[in-house]
Amino acid sequence: MLSTLRLVPSRSSTAVRVAEVTATFWVIKALSTALGESTSDYLVFAFNPVIAVLGTFVVFVIALGLQLSRGRYHPWTYWFAVVMVGIFGTMAADVAHVVLTVPYLYSSIGYALILAAVFWTWRRVEGTLAVHAVTTWRRELFYWAAVAATFATGTAVGDLAAITWHAGYAGSVVVFALAICVPAAGYRWWHWGPIASFWVAYVLTRPLGASVADWTGKPASVGGLSLGDGLVSLTFAVAIVVLVTTLSRRRTSAAPIGSTDPPD
Repeated sequence: MLSTLRLVPSRSSTAVRVAEVTATFWVIKALSTALGESTSDYLVFAFNPVIAVLGTFVVFVIALGLQLSRGRYHPWTYWFAVVMVGIFGTMAADVAHVVLTVPYLYSSIGYALILAAVFWTWRRVEGTLAVHAVTTWRRELFYWAAVAATFATGTAVGDLAAITWHAGYAGSVVVFALAICVPAAGYRWWHWGPIASFWVAYVLTRPLGASVADWTGKPASVGGLSLGDGLVSLTFAVAIVVLVTTLSRRRTSAAPIGSTDPPD
């Protein structure tokens, strides 16, 4: 089935293939990280963990294949891919600790090194890490490799803070909420580079969102609000659907008459 997808668009295409960085982007990104955490936890406890991981991997591959086949940004396929990266990335990070018994400190360092390697290779091959320059299939592959690595890194770091360093879920929410203000302030007031500021903030949204999901969903006995992973997942999913629907409608209404780029 995947062989029928147009994974390599025309070389002349200059359309940006990923989402524009706006306030709505950051809201949906944060929601997707929280959804990834709560949904991963729900699936591995509600179903056989092996089946849950394999099933999630299949859906993840399909979502990424659909996104790569578009050749341009489309709200629904893009955010579907982000959500599935979030869910599967969380499972991958959890497997390293639960199944392979790798301490959170070591898994955090390991995933951070993988992320650094992706950035280094991407920068060396393409000359830039700017998301607005993701206009080719190869650059988009680097982009999604970085996204997957940020999710795994952020998941491990979030668990490291909450569990190993005993900050707790609520405490971790505060810690990472403050931490994500640093690249925002650096970009706005201290003249930090926009690319570095973006990726630092992107990484930090993962442990922030995961901490919020754990704090709201986990039992009170471990520092949560006992809402349940299922209810938390549903709430975040509905919020994402509403926001992506709004984005899609805006793009449709904004498409110029006679445009060769069909509206979403």
